[in-house]
Amino acid sequence: MARIVMKFGGTSVGDVPRIQNVARRVKAEVERGHEVAVVVSAMSGVTNQLVDYVRQTAAIADLREYDTAVATGEQVTVALLAIALQEIGVSARSWLGWQLPIRTSDTHGSARIRSIDTTIVEERFKEGQVAVVAGFQGLSDNNRITTLGRGGSDTSAVALAAALKAERCDIYTDVDGVYTCDPRIVTKARKLDKITYEEMLEMASQGAKVLQTRSVEMAMNHRVRVQVLSSFEDKPGTLVVDEEEIVEQAVVSGIAYSRDEAKVTLIRVPDRPGVAAGIFGPLAAAAINVDMIVQNISLDGETTDMTFTVGRADLKRALATLEQNAAALGNPRIVHDATVAKISVIGVGMRSHTGVAQQMFKSLSEKGINIQVITTSEIKISVLIDEAYTELALRTLHTAYGLDAG
Repeated sequence: MARIVMKFGGTSVGDVPRIQNVARRVKAEVERGHEVAVVVSAMSGVTNQLVDYVRQTAAIADLREYDTAVATGEQVTVALLAIALQEIGVSARSWLGWQLPIRTSDTHGSARIRSIDTTIVEERFKEGQVAVVAGFQGLSDNNRITTLGRGGSDTSAVALAAALKAERCDIYTDVDGVYTCDPRIVTKARKLDKITYEEMLEMASQGAKVLQTRSVEMAMNHRVRVQVLSSFEDKPGTLVVDEEEIVEQAVVSGIAYSRDEAKVTLIRVPDRPGVAAGIFGPLAAAAINVDMIVQNISLDGETTDMTFTVGRADLKRALATLEQNAAALGNPRIVHDATVAKISVIGVGMRSHTGVAQQMFKSLSEKGINIQVITTSEIKISVLIDEAYTELALRTLHTAYGLDAG
C-alpha cells in the first residue's frame, strides 16, 4: 500500500462527465489499496471568468477580496468530485485550503505555502476515506483566503505530497507526459520515461508548459517523485525524479522555447561601477523580471551597450521605467525588439560532455539562423533568435542532438 497524491487540472475537471471520469481514476487507485488525496483546480475557464468579474467591478481591486472571489472556483470542483466519488461507492470528503489549513504568506494573488496541517487528512486515511483538497488556495496569518497564482494547484499538490510523505505525486493533465520538445511543432519529439528535477525546472522556466515552475522547485527541494500523466488516456507518463534514479544520462534531454520575449538594448551607457544596478534596480522595483543579460566590451573605456530580455507583456512598463531613469543612466539611446524567441537546449549530461554549444551554433548557422544573445548555465544553453525562425530552429536542433523518434 502506498500513499499517493493525485492532481487534476482545469481541463481534466472541465465538466461533470470529466469529473466522473476523474472519480473512476481515483477509485482505481483506492481499489489497489492506496491511501489517496486528490488536489483539483477550478473547472476549465472558471478562474478566468471570476477574474473578469473582478476586473469589471473595479479597475484596481483590493487583492484580499480578489483572492476571496477567484478561490471560489475550486470550492465547486472539490464538492462535485467528492459527490461523484460517493456516488460510485468511495468514501470521500472535500477540504478547502482554510479548513486543513494550508498556511501561506500574506502576498495575495501570489502567496507561498509555508505549512500544511495534515492531521485531519491522515486521520481520515485510517478510516479509508479519500481527501479531496482544493488547489490554488490557502490561509494567511491574518486568516484571510489567499491564492497562489497561475498554476498554483500544481504547487498545492506537490506541497501536500511532501507534507504527507507520499510515495509520489501524480499530476494529470491534457498531455501524456514530458516530451523532448513540443510535439505540436516537432512531430518526431519523444516522450521521456524519466527526467531529472533540474532538467524539468529548466524546461518549465524556459517555456515548457507541462508543469508550473514553483511546483518543480518544491518537488526538488522535498524530493517528491512527480509523475505527469494524461487524464484522458490510460498509458504510462513521465517520472520527474532525482538524478540518481536515472542510470545513464543523455547529453541533451530536451529543447524548450519561449515566444514571450522582448529584447531591450541601452546604447552608450556609462561604463562605470553601479550602472547595472541603476538599470536593473528600478526594473526590479517595478516587478519586471529580467532574463538574459549581455554587456558589450567598452571600446573607449567610457561607454558600453547593455542588452537584456523581459517578458513581452512587461515591455511597455520596462521602457517607461527606463525612460524615467534615463538621466541617471547618462541618457542612453533605448531600442527594443518584440519579434524574438528564446531557444534552450537542456540536459544534465552537459556537465560531463564537451561540444554541446558548438553543435548548437553550427546547426543554427547552417540554416542561416542568426544568434542575437547567448546565455548558459551548468545544464542549459539559451539563445535569442528572430521569432520567424522558431520552428525551424527547434526541428534542426532536435535532429542535431539525436532526439528524433524512430
